[in-house]
Formats: sequence, structure tokens, C-alpha cells
Amino acid sequence: MCLAVPMRVKSIEGDEAEVETGGTSYRASIVLTPQVKIGDYVLLHTGYTISILDPQEAEITLGFFKEIEAIEQ
Repeated sequence: MCLAVPMRVKSIEGDEAEVETGGTSYRASIVLTPQVKIGDYVLLHTGYTISILDPQEAEITLGFFKEIEAIEQ
């Protein structure tokens, strides 16, 4: 099973972006989504942004992750 996580693009430098979710930032390759812009939500999978998400869909998915986290605690 693979997992791709919605993340928000904070900055872009060349073929890499700084992406963030839940207060944690990562460096990600944007070679698969060169049209991405700062502020976009993307799906991050194994260090690559694999698609750009609709902001509402991203927020819904992130909300589900928060619910799962709350249940686990």
C-alpha cells in the first residue's frame, strides 16, 4: 500500500519546494508537477509532488487525518 499526503507549498527553489503539513516541513521534488505555485496543495509521495489538489479536497483529507490522530490518542 502506498500513501500520498496532502501538503501545502511554502516556497519554491528550482526543482524543489518546501512543503508543510501539521507544522512539519519537508523538501520535495516538483519535477512531476512543474506548474505548482506557492500556496498550492500537493500530494507528496516518496519525496515527489505527484499532483496538485483542490484546496477543499486537501482540507477534507487533512481533517480525516486529524480525526484518526485523535482516535489513536
